[in-house]
Amino acid sequence: MNKKLKIAILFGGRSGEHEVSLMSAKSVLAALDHEKYDVVQIGITHDGAWLSGENVLEALTNGETDKLEKIVLPPDPMQKGIYAIRNTQYALLSDFDVIFPVMHGTYSEDGTMQGLLEMADVAYVGAGVTGSAVGMDKGIFKDVMVANNIPVVEGVMVSRSEIESEMNAVISKVEGLGYPVFVKPANMGSSVGVSKCDNRSSLSEGLIEAAQYDRRILIECGINAREIEISVLGNDDPEASIPGEVEPSREFYSYESKYVDGTSGLMIPAPISEELIEMMREIAIKTYKAIDCAGMARVDFLLDKDTGKFYLNEVNTIPGFTSISMYPKLWDASGLPYPQLVDRLIELALERKADRDRTKRRFE
Repeated sequence: MNKKLKIAILFGGRSGEHEVSLMSAKSVLAALDHEKYDVVQIGITHDGAWLSGENVLEALTNGETDKLEKIVLPPDPMQKGIYAIRNTQYALLSDFDVIFPVMHGTYSEDGTMQGLLEMADVAYVGAGVTGSAVGMDKGIFKDVMVANNIPVVEGVMVSRSEIESEMNAVISKVEGLGYPVFVKPANMGSSVGVSKCDNRSSLSEGLIEAAQYDRRILIECGINAREIEISVLGNDDPEASIPGEVEPSREFYSYESKYVDGTSGLMIPAPISEELIEMMREIAIKTYKAIDCAGMARVDFLLDKDTGKFYLNEVNTIPGFTSISMYPKLWDASGLPYPQLVDRLIELALERKADRDRTKRRFE
């Protein structure tokens, strides 16, 4: 019999999306086939402590982590695995074949975690440093889309320091876009810190709210839009799923409607023309390749109800994996059920690692 692969599921983290990560991890852990895989759970607290042991997800969810061991993952490829800290000494706690980061937001999805995993020379699920960082930063991502002739909504970037010291000037700049506008932290997902603003008062409040979550803030024109999403899967030769449409139960697809009340409707497939479906799938793959994505991503579009034009909104390189998340639902509707999707992501991680290992590291 083939040896089981050991999969380390990594969740939590120092991010405003910590709780979303725990929900996603629960679904991934439930989908893993224990006939194929041995599983190690690694949780990262809000404060950044790395923990492992028995029932880590449950302990982190309940805030009862006293019985877990503090661990480290060395950035040294000669010290594979995770090490427990015992009496100021490091002891190998577990090795693994693949790390599956089920983490969202800063210190997780933005290239920082991927940099550590690259330094440690381990196989991991998802995009590398570049794809993760560019996909996460909404401002830089928008610039890359413009450079690749991919349509995006008009917007402006401002800094936290500008908001704190020159609020009136910032408001004047933003009002050049016209109301309504959407205010977003540049490096955040799951609609955390996002506000729809219709006047000066709500704009001021939205800017202050977004600045709590990032030092760079993106403000975009609000359009009367339908939200269309496509899941992409693969490395150098990615595939796109059928599209789905979000029907927000609130004014926009907020954190609460995504993860708390689950009241937003998901229409799969999206009720749009075949011509538009093919155009969006092509753009989704073009976008994926433009930022050097790998493994997976959910590509989100805005379809203007008034003009019929569509715009690339954003890419999520570690999309939500909860039971009500669009990414796995789209693949399920495209013929790839959740457990097989997880299998495929692990295969892609090993494929990507094998390709990295072909790279020459010494000049002779």
